[in-house]
Amino acid sequence: MQSEIYEVIGREGEWIVSHGGSDGMGYATKEAAFEAAVAAASNAIKTGAEVSIVVQGAERGESALGNALDELS
Repeated sequence: MQSEIYEVIGREGEWIVSHGGSDGMGYATKEAAFEAAVAAASNAIKTGAEVSIVVQGAERGESALGNALDELS
């Protein structure tokens, strides 16, 4: 069975989805990157692949969604 792993990673002020050793485009928030990972994983599921999505946890003092606006609320 084919296995696909999508990782949501914070890097240099943006969030990316890494898959198969390459990084995708940058997103402003962790939530937006997660949604992109889910969409890509959905396509992989349709081909019969086993799918994992790994999301980097929040660092101390960082907002849960990985954006500055979340910290203001």
